[in-house]
Order: sequence, then C-alpha cells, then structure tokens
Amino acid sequence: MNELLLQIPVIGMEVEPFLLLLITALAGGAFGAAIGALPAFIFTGFVVFLGEGIGILQRELASGVPAIEPGQLAAGITGVIGFGAITGPHIAFAGGVAASAYAGKKYPEMNPADGGYHFGKDITYAFGTKPDILAVGAIFGVIGMLFTQVANGVFINVLEMTPPTDFIAVSVFATAFLARPVFGYPIVGKPAGDGYLDMSPFERGEDHPQADGGPEEHAGRPATEPWLPHQYKWSGVTAIGLVGGILGGYIWLQTGSIFLGYGISAMSLLFLNLGVEKIPVTHHITLLGAVGAVVIDPVAGSVVALLAAGVLGALSGLVGEVTQRLFYSHSGTHVDPPAMAIAIMMLVVGLLAILGVLPNAGYL
Repeated sequence: MNELLLQIPVIGMEVEPFLLLLITALAGGAFGAAIGALPAFIFTGFVVFLGEGIGILQRELASGVPAIEPGQLAAGITGVIGFGAITGPHIAFAGGVAASAYAGKKYPEMNPADGGYHFGKDITYAFGTKPDILAVGAIFGVIGMLFTQVANGVFINVLEMTPPTDFIAVSVFATAFLARPVFGYPIVGKPAGDGYLDMSPFERGEDHPQADGGPEEHAGRPATEPWLPHQYKWSGVTAIGLVGGILGGYIWLQTGSIFLGYGISAMSLLFLNLGVEKIPVTHHITLLGAVGAVVIDPVAGSVVALLAAGVLGALSGLVGEVTQRLFYSHSGTHVDPPAMAIAIMMLVVGLLAILGVLPNAGYL
C-alpha cells in the first residue's frame, strides 16, 4: 500500500494532502512576509468575499452544484484558500507579523517612519524578496498551520467533540506571542502609565521611557502605543461595535453567510493600508455580530437576533480593546487584538452551546 495514503494520527489527514498543505503553508507564510501582514489579510477578505458570494449564488440559483449550507465554511474558495494555506490569517498574516518582528530587530534601518511606533509593529510593510525575511514568514506560516491542524484534530478526532473556539484566531495571536521571545522582545512589556489599561501617556504625547540614552530602537517612540490611535476610546469602540455587529447580523439574516460581513470588513482595510485616516477595523465585530444573529434567531426571531448581533459586536470590540491595552501597547511587535477577541468570544459561545444555554455554536 502506498505510504502516502496512511493517515496522520490526531490530525486525521492522509499524508499526501498533509504534505501538500505543509509545502503550501511554507509558501503562504513567505507570501505574507513578502507583501506585508495587513495586505495579506486584505487578500483574505477578498477571497472570503468571493467564496461566500459564490456560495450565496449557488443557493439562490439552486444549481446542480452542491450548495454550501448556511453557517458552514465554504468547502472550496473560502475554506481552502481564504482560511487555508494561501491567505489564511494563521499562515499568511502570521508570517507577515513574524517577519515584521524579525526585521524590527535585524533591519531597523528599513524603518520608513520618522519616529512613531516600533518597526516591529509595522504590519503594512512589504519586505519584497529578502530571503531571510521570507524564510521567517515561511517558518511561522507552518507553525500557524500545524497549531491549527493539531488543535482542531485533538477535539475532532481524539475527544470527538466540536472545537470550543476558533483555533485559526488562537493561532494568529499564539504565533505572534511566540515571535516576541524568539526575536528578543518582552512578551508583554512594561506599561508607562498607571497600569496596563492606561492610554493617557499616549494622549499626553510622552516618549518611550527608554528613548533617552536607551537603545536606538526606542528613539522617538510613544511611551504607550495604542493599536489604533483613532479607535481606542471606550465610547467609540462601543459605538462602532454596535454598528458593525448589527450590519454583520443583518448580512447573515439576508444571505445565510456568517463570513460575508467578515470579508467586507477585511476588504475595507485596503483603505487603511492606503493611508485613509480613521478607517475602523471591524472584522472581529461583524463576525461576532453574525454569530449573535445565528445563535439567537432560532429561539427569538430576526428582530431580537439583530439586536443580539449589535450586543455581541459591541462586546467583541470591547474585548479587542482590552486585549490591545494588555498585550499590544507595551511591547514592540504586533499581537492581533481582533484575533484575541474572536478567540475569547467564540470560546464563550462554544462553552454556552456545550452547556445547552445556546441552541448552537455559530460557525464552530
């Protein structure tokens, strides 16, 4: 018997498809480093938008092509490419984030900013064809793929239960945390103000405490670096959370696609990447808004489901803000607040579904 047909324990995948996934994840992580983490994620949005659009069209036309059931990852474009080895955030975006962390220490002279945040946080920077940076992206792309495959495999194939959270999201921030000690950054960092949640040093324009007489990499850095200078105040985060959550929920109610709103939100970051000021980041908000509608609609109807979508969207936005204040603002690399928010919120949804409090676990 061909050894490539043997199945890998835990992961539950035959060797040949796994090798294809492994090789492609290497390229996907390097691709994220080459074009930059944020541009790679914007590609995720476009691919997910395409995949979900095709799924909706299949359902509407009732064609002979097997339709994708509402609430499930598309078996083709969305799942295999959008959330797969090519533009999956745990692979391409994670590879780009690790590349920025590496370059922030290895090549500080590349930094295009005159002052500003640490170069290791610049997820818009495209590193082109520099082999060592591409190799870092490739390695972290594979780590992200392996983490996701093993985590999902343990729950599905060993424990024989639905994964209790979104392990793609977990992988995105887990690999980002891994990059910090690997490349010489503090895992969390020391706050400059009155505790980790305090953003007032940024508001006062204070410099990094090590800027004077410290390492050159701290020169010109703010003392505290909020993830989004235009989206960190509690009232604004709550407001955009309500708005984005309702929109994500409405999209699901009208189309049956949980991920279409997520794709639109990710696509909108093209404008942020191009320098349009104050574009909000909302993919963690619209996704949880859709989930809120999915879990409430069966028991309370569409109007209440839409209100629940707004609530979950706001909660996801606020959770993301808490995580950025704890884990992003005080160190020198990007750790993704939306990924942390999605993982935490979906863990709550998953556990409530397991306990029977909710009728389903959304897309889990």
